[in-house]
Amino acid sequence: MAPKEVETSGGAPTTWSRRWVATMKGEPVMGGAEYGGAGPATTYPSRPSSSTPSAASKAAVVSKKLLRGTGKAAWIAGTTFLILAVPLIIEMDRNQQLTEIELQNASLLGTTPTPK
Repeated sequence: MAPKEVETSGGAPTTWSRRWVATMKGEPVMGGAEYGGAGPATTYPSRPSSSTPSAASKAAVVSKKLLRGTGKAAWIAGTTFLILAVPLIIEMDRNQQLTEIELQNASLLGTTPTPK
């Protein structure tokens, strides 16, 4: 594979710019005469790799799982409240209003309210 030419501000590609672009892309960097050196092709990884995850990455994974689990529990609690508690609260409020209206009517008419 032929190395890609990279132009600098002056228009001519330089050894440094070609090596830098190839290194950033993770492509093999040739050590031949076109790069000002001799030797076999070398590949520079774009990111350092680690065989064991660090404590910070483990903590991040655990916190993501915890937040996901907490979010699911909050959704379940919220929907349960909306389905069960809100209609109950509305019904209790409606009964309270009816009781107040009956007491008001009974006091206006001068009769005693009948218990239900």
